Amino acid sequence: MSSMSEEADPSENRAVARSAAAGHLPSRVTFNRFELNRILNLYGRMVADGEWRDYAIDFLRDRAVFSVFRRASEVPIYRIEKDPRLARKQGIYSVISASGLILRRGHELDRVLLVIDRKLAVV
Repeated sequence: MSSMSEEADPSENRAVARSAAAGHLPSRVTFNRFELNRILNLYGRMVADGEWRDYAIDFLRDRAVFSVFRRASEVPIYRIEKDPRLARKQGIYSVISASGLILRRGHELDRVLLVIDRKLAVV
């Protein structure tokens, strides 16, 4: 009897096993290596052109945000967001302007970044 009272309730064990099998949601959303590499390549080109000067990365519970600044003391001119909740709807990635306007949203990061990625054009 004493061993039975010391052990946990069997239904609690099943609940723990069920939640582990279902896959626990990550505590934070992050950019993977490919995504961060693509964003930092764009950032490097814009810094070389003298348009951008600083950035910030925030890994929040519901989304990851890469903010771009002209100066460190200003509000971000662009925010590149990854929101997994929108993966089946409008798209997981979005580019948002300083005014809060969503410039582009989609499922592929490269296509979303085209809205702010100005490449040289032959004239």
